[in-house]
Amino acid sequence: MPTITPRKNKSGEIISYTIRVYHGYDSKGKRLKPYTMTYKPAPGMTAKQIDKELQKISLDFEERCQKGIAGNAEKITLEEFAKVYLEIKKPSFSERTYDAYSKAIDSLIIPALGSHKISQIKPAHVQMFVQQLCNMPKSRGKNGEKLSESSVRRYLAILQSIFRLAVKQRIITESPAKAEYLELPRVIPPKTEIFSKQEAAKMLSYLEEESLQFQTLIQLAIMTGARRGELVALKFSDFDYENNKVTIERAAVSVSHQPIIIKRPKDYEVRTVAVNPYCIDLVKLLRAEKDRQAERLGSQWHENDWLFTQDNGELMHPNTPSAQFSKFLKKYGMNHRKFHSLRHTSATLLLYGGVNIKQVQERLGHSNLETTNKYLHCISEADEQAANVLQDMLITHKVKEKKHA
Repeated sequence: MPTITPRKNKSGEIISYTIRVYHGYDSKGKRLKPYTMTYKPAPGMTAKQIDKELQKISLDFEERCQKGIAGNAEKITLEEFAKVYLEIKKPSFSERTYDAYSKAIDSLIIPALGSHKISQIKPAHVQMFVQQLCNMPKSRGKNGEKLSESSVRRYLAILQSIFRLAVKQRIITESPAKAEYLELPRVIPPKTEIFSKQEAAKMLSYLEEESLQFQTLIQLAIMTGARRGELVALKFSDFDYENNKVTIERAAVSVSHQPIIIKRPKDYEVRTVAVNPYCIDLVKLLRAEKDRQAERLGSQWHENDWLFTQDNGELMHPNTPSAQFSKFLKKYGMNHRKFHSLRHTSATLLLYGGVNIKQVQERLGHSNLETTNKYLHCISEADEQAANVLQDMLITHKVKEKKHA
C-alpha cells in the first residue's frame, strides 16, 4: 500500500501530500528508493474531499508503479506508453477496433513520434504528424491520391486517445493533441449513398439472373437493413417461417490473420424484424439447395446451419458480399456503390413509405435516434430535387406557351 505523508508550511497548515510506493530491495538487501509523487489539493476542498481524492490518486499511482510507468514518467517514450495503452484498452475494444488501432500505432504513430519522451511532446510535434498524414498517399489510391481528411482525423483520434489516457494516468498534465491546439483539415461529411426507387427496381430485376444464395443475400439486405456482418452470420434457425420474421443476434467479423469471429451485433442491438413472404420463400429454397449440396458432398460438407456459405458449407467470409456485389453492379452496367449502401437504401425507402423513424431505428439496430436521423437528409435532398424537376417542367411549359402565343 502507498504511504501518504502530509507536508506543512511554517504555520502548520497542510499544503501538499507526498505519496510513496516502495518496490523492494536491491541485490545487496538495500531498500530501493521509492517512487514518489506530490499531490496538492485544490483551494476550497473539504477534508473529506481531499481524503477521497488522495485515496484515488494513491491507488492509481501504485498501479502505474506496478506497470513500470511511474517514477520514470519523465523518461517514458510514446512507444513504451503506447504498449501500455493497448494493454489497458484491449478489454473495452472490439477485435476489429483493437486490430485497427494496433496497426495505426505500429505503422504511423510510432515511426513519427515513438522515440519522443511523452512528457516532452508538444502541439508542434503533433501538428507535424498531422501534416505528414495529409501528405501521405492512400495505400490503394490512384494517381497519387492523398489520405482523405476523414482518415487523417481518424488516425489523429487514436493519438488523442493515447494522450488522454496518459493524462488520466498522470504521466502528463495536459494532452498536446487537443483539437484547439492544432490546424486540422476540414472534413466534408460523406454523402450517404443510396439507390433510388428506380435503381433499386432495376437492380432487383437483374438479380433474378443470379444464384439463389446471392439473390437471398441482396433481398434480405434491402428488406432488413442489416449490416454485412450480421447478414453473413444469419442461420436458418433465426427465421420464424410462420410469422415472416428474422432475429438478428450475431455478426461475423474479419480480423487480420485470425479466424472469423462471431460476436453480438454492433451496439449489442439484438432485434427481430419482419420480412416479406418472398424473402421467406427464398430462404426455404436456399435451405433445400444447401441440403442437396450436403447430400452430394457427404463428409466433406460442414453443416453449421449458416444461411450464406462457401461451397463446402463453411461460413462465408464477411468480405465476400462486398466483392460479389461490386462484380454484380459492374456486370449490369450500374454505378458502383458499396454493399453498405443497401442498408442506407433500406432505411430511406422505409422513410419514403411513411414508416415512423423510431421503427426504422429499431429495424436497423441503431443505439440512438441521432444516427437514424441522417436519413432524413436523404429525404430532404430528394424532395429538393423533385422541386427542381417540377420547376424545370413548369419553365419549359411556359416557354412553349410563349412560342405558340
